[in-house]
Amino acid sequence: MDNAIERQVLNTVLAQAAKFGVTATVEQRDIRIGDRRIDAYIRIGRDRKTRVYAAEVKKGIRPATLGAVLHQIEKAGKPPLLITDYVTPPLAEKLKARKIAFLDAAGNAFLDQPPVYIWIKGERPLEAPGTNKVKGRAFQASGLKVLFALLCNPDWVAEPYREIARLAGVAHGTVGWVMADLPTLGFIAEINGKRRLLRPELLLKHWAEAYARTLRPRLVLGRFRTEQAQWWAKAKPTKYDLAFGGEVAAERLTQALRPETVTLYGEKADPRLLIDYKLQKDPDGPVEILQRFWTFPTQDKDLTPDPLIYADLLNIGDARCLEAADLIYEKIIDGFKR
Repeated sequence: MDNAIERQVLNTVLAQAAKFGVTATVEQRDIRIGDRRIDAYIRIGRDRKTRVYAAEVKKGIRPATLGAVLHQIEKAGKPPLLITDYVTPPLAEKLKARKIAFLDAAGNAFLDQPPVYIWIKGERPLEAPGTNKVKGRAFQASGLKVLFALLCNPDWVAEPYREIARLAGVAHGTVGWVMADLPTLGFIAEINGKRRLLRPELLLKHWAEAYARTLRPRLVLGRFRTEQAQWWAKAKPTKYDLAFGGEVAAERLTQALRPETVTLYGEKADPRLLIDYKLQKDPDGPVEILQRFWTFPTQDKDLTPDPLIYADLLNIGDARCLEAADLIYEKIIDGFKR
């Protein structure tokens, strides 16, 4: 758990469990499984029969951040359990469909593993739901651009602020307050007189959640649909000054995903692209074009950088995309270790 607020949420939820006639106790906290971190193992039971869940404790869960949360716990080797302050009825239905157990502080719950079966939704929150933010200006929209540059190129953390600003495409002052926040948050330290990025895997997790919540909604240029099946397979995005993100980028990197949505980043929705592939505006269409927010060169000009592909997959959040996100995540973590 990242802060005292989430520990308080956990304590409230554990107390709520008694109202369901079950016991719920913390067996272990802050578990490391490879590069993953599980907030707690929670033992839940009734009549001396119990089951241990791998729990993620988060305040302010939203559909856009759900994928990032589930990525932490769905492959923990134990049934996943989401513990949060409030689960809305639509989100409760979504979690139930995914067979993700949850308990919230308002008294909503879904448990479907023996010996306990509970399904409650529609209870009102005890207070207005908050957001699961890492405090600090570093996780505001402009700060996220700096963090993105550092996640893509961790060695840049040692560069002068003016150079980081140039590479990230932000004002010099933005870098100043981001770099002032990161040591306090435990993500930067000076070692042998040189700045180093610490816990990049945790920073990636927080960045992906904050990106989905804060920056991504501001970048959408338009959504579209087309009757041309798998048009993306033959498309050359650089022809239109675009780059693939999300599912198509993941398919090209891993060959482990059949894309159902198309995500592109660029300066605009190039009219030539719309004509060539008969794309028509549709607010619910599976083709999404977003504003490019980085200026530094990338290794593969057809694809967005790996941390952004990972974040886009988490934003979609279905099981297919989370499996592909696992592969991208491992690739990014391997890069951090070099």
